Parts: sequence; structure tokens; C-alpha cells
Amino acid sequence: MILNYQEYGAGNSGLPLILVHGMGSAATAWQLVIPELAKSYRVIAVDLPGHGETQLSAGLDMSPKSLAEYVLETMDSLNISKAHLVGNSLGGWTALELAVIQPERVASILGLAPAGLWLAPFNVRYPGTAIARNLASSLKVVSPFGLKYEWGRKLGFGDVSPQWQKYSYQLCLDATLALANSTGYFPAWDAMLKKRFDEQVSSTVPITIVFGDSDKTLPASSCQEKSLAPKHATWINWESCGHAPMWDYPDRVVAEIAKLAK
Repeated sequence: MILNYQEYGAGNSGLPLILVHGMGSAATAWQLVIPELAKSYRVIAVDLPGHGETQLSAGLDMSPKSLAEYVLETMDSLNISKAHLVGNSLGGWTALELAVIQPERVASILGLAPAGLWLAPFNVRYPGTAIARNLASSLKVVSPFGLKYEWGRKLGFGDVSPQWQKYSYQLCLDATLALANSTGYFPAWDAMLKKRFDEQVSSTVPITIVFGDSDKTLPASSCQEKSLAPKHATWINWESCGHAPMWDYPDRVVAEIAKLAK
């Protein structure tokens, strides 16, 4: 399956940079880092199936391994033989799986709060996930109004990050609508059940993993198991950071990418 994507900085030389968003998100999740990244890289931000502009076909396999295959197919369609990968949450897990499948296609990986590194696989959906998705769906008509106010942004993003107060109206609106319209949200969740990432990646693929100390979506107590990460990966914890480091510290994310994609 070829994913919908947005491309930036197409005239730049060097290996491309592919951005993979998380579950219930979309390519718009990268809006704070794309302008700076596009100065140096050819940047491709994909929409996973049932997210953003990519449609969800009936019965489509939404497991992280299959999502990695879809990214590979998209790379093939663009004649990209090798790329740097940046993934948030489910996108981070997808990037790791891609490096397992075809390490020769991956120049480096930056995993921002990657999913799959949990102590034990989940047998049921995370508590509150249905509530969050249904709330976003029911509020998407009024969200353009409510998100203009601090109380509205706190309601939607107070648990996402301690940095929520600096989130712009546009960022919050795009994220809310992405979640509300993500037909792939529950299929992706169900495809992660009884699974976790526990494979090794070739040491030829540089990997950096970043988690925030205030990540309530994938908390350190159950979802940040270092022993599951590739043994050669660099593991970093950022203070006062939630589940979307590219929103909390976009400059630091760009700097980490520059270290890997040098």
C-alpha cells in the first residue's frame, strides 16, 4: 500500500528524511519541525492508513510490521533506496520494525516516545482510549471555538504534556481533528494487542530513543522498557516533556536529527 504523504525541501541533496506520526495523529503532527528540517533535508511526512489523507481499506493489516511494509512501499514508489526515519509513538515502533525487515534501507532512526517497549503486551485497549477518541469525535464541530481558549486547550492537551500552555491554536486544532477523523485509530490499537517490540536491529543502523519524563500516554513504569530497545540504541530522557517531544522541544528534536543524519 502506498501512503499519502507531504513533501518538503525536495531540492535538497542527501538522503531523505521520512516522518511517521503516531496513532490517531497525522502528518500535521510535524508542523513545528518541518520548516527547519526542510532547509537541510528532503522531508517526507506520511499519513498511516486511516489517518490524515490515507484511506483505510477494509480488512487492512494495521500491525506495526505491516505499517513498516507500507512505508517501504511508499519509499519504493518515490525511488528512495535509503532514508533516515523519525517516528513518534506508533510511528517509532513502525520505524524500528522497518529496520528489522530491511536494515539496508534505513540510515538512522530517531524514536520519539516509541510504542511497543512495554513490560508486557496489552491484552485489551488502554483504559480511556475509547473515551479520548469518542470525545474528540463528538467535539470536532465545536473544537475550532473551544480551542481558542486556554480552558479548551487544557481540556484536550493537559494530559499530553506539561508544556500544553505553549501549544498554538493551530497545533491543537490539527491534532484534535486528526484524532477525531482517524478511522484507523481502533484498528491500529487492536493490531498492537498481544504484541510488543522485542527484536534486535542491526548495529549498522544508528538509533536514538527519546522519552519525556512526563509521558502519561506511555509511562516509564510500564511502557519504557530499556531492555527491549536495540542494544546499541542511545536512550535519552527529557525533563518536563510529554508524549510528543516534537511539540515540546522542536529545536531539540531538529538537533537530534542533525546528529543522526550528518
